[in-house]
Amino acid sequence: MRRAEVRVWRGTELWLLLFPTAILLIGITTLVLASGGELAPRSFTAGFAFALFLIVAHGWLTYRYPAGDQILLPIAATLCAVGQLMITRLEPELAVRQSLWVGVGFAAMIGTLVLLPSVAWLRRYRYLWAGVGLTLVLSTFVLGVDPNGSGARLWLGFGGVLFQPSEVLKILLVIFFASYLDDHRELLTFAGPRIGPLRLPPLPYLAPLGAMFLLSVLVLLLQRDLGAALLFFSVFLAMLYVASGRALYVVAGLSLFVLGALLMYQVFGHVKIRVDTWLDPWATSETTGYQLVQALTALASGGLIGEGLTFGFPEYVPAVHTDFIIAAIGEELGLTGALAVVALYALLVSRGCKIAIESRDTFAALLAAGLTAVVGIQALVILGGTLKLMPLTGVTLPLLSYGGSSVLANFIIVGLLLAISAQAKEFRNPVHD
Repeated sequence: MRRAEVRVWRGTELWLLLFPTAILLIGITTLVLASGGELAPRSFTAGFAFALFLIVAHGWLTYRYPAGDQILLPIAATLCAVGQLMITRLEPELAVRQSLWVGVGFAAMIGTLVLLPSVAWLRRYRYLWAGVGLTLVLSTFVLGVDPNGSGARLWLGFGGVLFQPSEVLKILLVIFFASYLDDHRELLTFAGPRIGPLRLPPLPYLAPLGAMFLLSVLVLLLQRDLGAALLFFSVFLAMLYVASGRALYVVAGLSLFVLGALLMYQVFGHVKIRVDTWLDPWATSETTGYQLVQALTALASGGLIGEGLTFGFPEYVPAVHTDFIIAAIGEELGLTGALAVVALYALLVSRGCKIAIESRDTFAALLAAGLTAVVGIQALVILGGTLKLMPLTGVTLPLLSYGGSSVLANFIIVGLLLAISAQAKEFRNPVHD
């Protein structure tokens, strides 16, 4: 069986891509007019470049992966367009850099599809992927930099360009988890000693997976990267449940999480500060709680339809273009705009789940489920932190917040999901010579 020679016009994708393009161009026009500037061709450089990225990506997918999901790229593009617009509004000096990173992200998505022989090829080198990811993260202990002065050296710097290895690690670990779980899925589901009505996990087969997971989380905790550690833990539990269907794993994992969280609260000072700030940010509104209080104030002042683009004061929220960009959206675009963003993430997760369900290859299905969980859980964690539903963890909103390594990693995830969806449809509609 080989890839279909008949090219399918991805009409749904093409029409949907007009929407993010219009958002960015109309938004840029609004920003220029609101600032009293004159509309000129150079004002729309980022918008024209974005449209060009979309045209190239759509054309290449039509030629090479016509069977791929037609909704994923428009969703990702819409989130990027909103993010690019808000970053231009909040930090104009970073707008060009973000636009370049979006271009690199599109190139990475296409490069992933070009260089990937097949989705199944990834499973052969699972220990290599995990080793590379951990090596990159471990290198930050020696070569890491702390551009924000937060005390956490989470980035690697090369020629003035910063890169966060944990963004790559989350993809590589999902590949490792999917490969290992696919090989031992039946054992993890049906094997293990019984104690009354309960069947205990088969520890000899669970140990390598648990060891790799614990090593990754330990490294991240030592780095004080609590957001990434929480993300990996949640994705690990989600994939384990998807592979085995056993709620026992989830219950045991959540119990260990509660015990671990209580221990970290007692041992690590920065964890205690995060939790105390979450419980009562107004008690420290001039110090550690300032960021969260300002974010909540911004969300409250936005109302239903917002203050209007450029008419709010989101700049009072520290790091608003990274960790708290949803607060800026809530203030200037209102609850309507914020819920639209949440709906986009929900739609992205639903498409990823659909791809996983439709895949006949269990490794590809587990990989799609894991990659979808990465995006969905990361969005849920930072949205929950901004709304004071859980302690802040410092992760960014996928495809929306400023950050090159995050944009790059999430476009690679979109590329892998497109490859899995195309493979699933080709299995259902094989073309023979």
